[in-house]
Amino acid sequence: MSDHMKIQYVNIDYISPNPYQPRTRFSNASLEELAMSIKNYGVLQPITVRKFGDTSYELIAGERRLRASKLAGLKEIPVIISDIIDADSATIALIENIQREDLDFIEEAESYQQLINLHGMTQEQIAKKVGKTQSTIANKLRLLRLNQSVREKIFNSNLSERHARALLKIPDEELQLMALKKIVASDLNVKKTEELIEKIREDVLINNFSEPLTQEKKARVKSFINMRIYTNTIKKAYEDILKTGIDAAYSENDQDEYLEVKIRIKKIR
Repeated sequence: MSDHMKIQYVNIDYISPNPYQPRTRFSNASLEELAMSIKNYGVLQPITVRKFGDTSYELIAGERRLRASKLAGLKEIPVIISDIIDADSATIALIENIQREDLDFIEEAESYQQLINLHGMTQEQIAKKVGKTQSTIANKLRLLRLNQSVREKIFNSNLSERHARALLKIPDEELQLMALKKIVASDLNVKKTEELIEKIREDVLINNFSEPLTQEKKARVKSFINMRIYTNTIKKAYEDILKTGIDAAYSENDQDEYLEVKIRIKKIR
């Protein structure tokens, strides 16, 4: 092993974060658990850095271990010093997180876009580097058509990639957020989410995306979604009634101008 690839110990304060770090969200609880492990057993796997000036270093891989080591109060940390260019640093950080399954699907998509924007890589080159197909990379990148506010709502609501893909079928941020409100409020699974999106496309927007989305159309979507939230609340109340052992029946009658909801409860004599 060459000298620059040997494990060395360096001052933890001399290491700066990787500017190409694909992972942007870290669990505090997970970091604290790792910090406790490091206090007890030390850093078992060295982080990878590159020299940045005479005494400074830039992290390549091991962001979570570096953060946890700081939490644990370490003054020095084991490192392997590598001599690589920016594009390779970004790729290594991305590959490490993918292999460890540390990235959520939005972070992964943002990382691919970063490799394209900052380092001029093609989808084919990225696919080869990370061991995925070009179509997989393309599908991930499509998620970035969702505005940042929608992506944050998806992440904070712990929704899946398939939920996000369904929302891509609605061509407007405001409408996507309206749909998200319903998805979260009603705890819709992927199948129910896809059904909701298709209902919005076909019945509310009349599947006509060539014309501008007017405020009138958006108001219709909002009314439709709110109505579904209200009926879901009624359905839950009906289910609670059934749990008590009371004999009851629920029905919906969807008319052109209104939705009629009935709950019949058998009298106890």
